Amino acid sequence: MPELKSREIERLIRCACDARDHAYAPHSHFYVGAAVLLDDGEIITGCNVENASYSLSLCAERVAASAAVAKGYRSWRGIAIASLGGVTPCGACRQFLSEFGTDLPVVMTNVLDGSRRIRKLSELLPDAFDASNLPSHA
Repeated sequence: MPELKSREIERLIRCACDARDHAYAPHSHFYVGAAVLLDDGEIITGCNVENASYSLSLCAERVAASAAVAKGYRSWRGIAIASLGGVTPCGACRQFLSEFGTDLPVVMTNVLDGSRRIRKLSELLPDAFDASNLPSHA
């Protein structure tokens, strides 16, 4: 997978930060935005949506990825996540994203100071569960 260009990274970060402004996090007050760069250059965003029953909450990464899938996209060029501290995706999001490619560049941005880290998803989830782990249906 080709690396992201600096202008693509900046655009993704801007979109993830904008999406973060729409987050619904009345319980944790931890607001997260995500932006997925599609193969054709379009960007689809998502934000976290909390629920009083935390296990029903939706992470920004899965919201953005699901919106991309709902529009018919199955492969992406990268994803950016904007949060306080520039956190990595949670384990569930790492596994969810791995369904669509482990070479995916993940840009994690700290909204306080603009710092960012970029890692391949395979670095964040080195032993992802995939279809090869499933029993065959012979």
